[in-house]
Amino acid sequence: MILILLGAPGAGKGTQAQHLMEARGLVQLSTGDMLRSAVANKTEVGLRAKAAMDAGELVSDKIVIDIISERIEEDDCKNGFILDGFPRNVAQAQALDAMLAEKGMKLSAVIEISVADEALVSRITGRYTCAGCNAGYHDEFKKPQVEGVCDGCGGTEFIRRKDDNEETVVSRLKAYHDQTAPLLPYYEERGVLLKVDGMVGINDVTHQMDEALDNL
Repeated sequence: MILILLGAPGAGKGTQAQHLMEARGLVQLSTGDMLRSAVANKTEVGLRAKAAMDAGELVSDKIVIDIISERIEEDDCKNGFILDGFPRNVAQAQALDAMLAEKGMKLSAVIEISVADEALVSRITGRYTCAGCNAGYHDEFKKPQVEGVCDGCGGTEFIRRKDDNEETVVSRLKAYHDQTAPLLPYYEERGVLLKVDGMVGINDVTHQMDEALDNL
């Protein structure tokens, strides 16, 4: 099974990807992680990526596709994988389709987790983590059992990401809608888009997703 998870920042893609990994034996592939690994391992495509970065250039779509192509040949991807952070636009989606076709593969489904922008702003700006064990909390949805004390490690120091402020979140959402949202009609035309209501509870989102995938 080959999946892509789509959704704006804060839609819950990370949580649902973790479920898919555990329940279906899939591997989550982050383009950032794959890029760093290829550079560190000095693979041929990794050296090309490093040369681009050293020159202050953006890593091209061709290099990213080649890195994904190399990674999905590894044994842990035999049962399938989830792409995280790629594609981000229609041109990348077309390049991905072409690469998979060359390998005799194709996407099983593209899952869109849909959440209203207002809810996403609230979700993201309310997030914070324990400085000791990195456990995640939220001002409204997930408070520690004892105020100011981490449930996991008992720590009392908490951290908020600097970019989890309303102005930055609104900017990130605009970038998503401008760049990534056009992927939805692209995949809908190909009959692989599955829409999931991300406004409900986490377990309900998981149930919707599992039911849709089981019916493929």
